[in-house]
Amino acid sequence: MSVDVVEGVSTGRLPPGMASGIAAGLGAGAFWGTTFVAPLVAPGFSSVDYTAGRFVACGLFSLGWMLWEALRSAPGRRAGLWPSAAQARAALGLSVLGYTGYYLLLVYGIADAGAALPALIIGTLPVWMMLLGKPEHLRWTALLPGLVLTAAGMALMMDATADEVSVAGAGHFWRGVLLAVGAMLSWLAFGMLNARWIRRHPEVKSTAWANWLGLAAGLGGLALWLGWGTGWTELIGRPGFGRFVFVCAFTGIGSAWIASVLWNVASRRLSTSLAGQLVVSETVFALVYAFAWSGDWPQTAQLIACVLFVAGILASIRAHR
Repeated sequence: MSVDVVEGVSTGRLPPGMASGIAAGLGAGAFWGTTFVAPLVAPGFSSVDYTAGRFVACGLFSLGWMLWEALRSAPGRRAGLWPSAAQARAALGLSVLGYTGYYLLLVYGIADAGAALPALIIGTLPVWMMLLGKPEHLRWTALLPGLVLTAAGMALMMDATADEVSVAGAGHFWRGVLLAVGAMLSWLAFGMLNARWIRRHPEVKSTAWANWLGLAAGLGGLALWLGWGTGWTELIGRPGFGRFVFVCAFTGIGSAWIASVLWNVASRRLSTSLAGQLVVSETVFALVYAFAWSGDWPQTAQLIACVLFVAGILASIRAHR
């Protein structure tokens, strides 16, 4: 254990690297949470159109950032702005796991099984990342309080939304469940592999890696729209198209690009288990945004679940400190 960690435990303060990593992880959760309320802001468009538009916006922003960096950098310092062939392949593969492939599986899972159950399946991600990403030096007994609190919060959230899950009339319900599980496994693989990749390549800046992932996701989003999206003429003729473009731009830049930069920072500075615990903040922020937009108060069980999620995060931070 490093001197910084020892001092952090003895003084009750977090080491600077851990503190900034936690702040970055929570910031990523805050941006990810906006994707859940975005369809409420711009209704009337399909999930495929929204997903493709979001990633195309992210890709365009990433490309613009890379070109801007190239223009303002000295010729000898432009090499790190563009990926090598191996880096491009890694970005493309990981973008499929964590961006377009993940969302495509989730969209079709929701189409077959409804929205509530796939959302709950995806909500187990923090627990799996905590279990699979535990540092070797950390005892299971230290990790147990955070796991129990998070699992209890998920159980309450599932109970609160149980009445929304109905198998009646769902001819492909179990196919939808399998697709949702596939989406969860896809993002879980992304979270683990992405953290491993950026730790093995400290020379690559978090913004550069976010740009490469974003550009790859943009290409995937374009392919997604060309294959399954609404035709351009019909799309621009729909009421609220301007709001739809705004939502795609906001979530593409915020919840995709900025959140990616923040998540890369968190993945560099935190263990996978602690970073995984912070994923649950996405659910808390999403609920806060949804309730603020609708003007409705959450159910008591949902409030208690959010409290348990926050307590689980605090317990996990204490265990990793």
